[in-house]
Amino acid sequence: MVQEKPIRPAPVIVIDLQTGMFDGIVEPPLHDAGHLTERARTVIDWARREGRKVAFVRHDGPPGDPLAPGEPGWPVWPSLGQTGGEPTFSKKVGDAFSNPDLGRWIEEQGATEVVLLGAQTDFCVAATVKGAMSSGLKVTVVSDAHSTLDQPDEAAPAIINRYNAQFAEAGVNLVRTDVLTGSGA
Repeated sequence: MVQEKPIRPAPVIVIDLQTGMFDGIVEPPLHDAGHLTERARTVIDWARREGRKVAFVRHDGPPGDPLAPGEPGWPVWPSLGQTGGEPTFSKKVGDAFSNPDLGRWIEEQGATEVVLLGAQTDFCVAATVKGAMSSGLKVTVVSDAHSTLDQPDEAAPAIINRYNAQFAEAGVNLVRTDVLTGSGA
């Protein structure tokens, strides 16, 4: 008799919320960075209380890039309170699932769904949504816990709204922080 792994609750994947996205030293901070940090922390704390796993994804930029390994902007944003037992998966392209270790980590848990939040909406979050779906996972995006920077022809809030609509059209479950966590955040 083959014993199946039980299906476990969807883990939370925190995408590219690194110091360089918040500190304003090299680039402007992400849109609504303070509230993004609060909402991300609310989701992370909720996941821990619920017994859900949390993993962080860190972009490894090329040498000289503010997000290159060892640069001040590279570490996970300390305000998120990552614990020692929460893994960090590195990537060099937008899709976090380009690192096969992330997929293995999710598979080892028996999870069939992931909860995503992070940066940047129009780059790494969008690519990771596609990567997760291509891997056969159900995807929930915390609609008010991902952000980006203004672009020359479009402000960050418009980009976020446009991508939330595209995510929903693609079959992603969108949920706000307060609804997901019951926090009233």
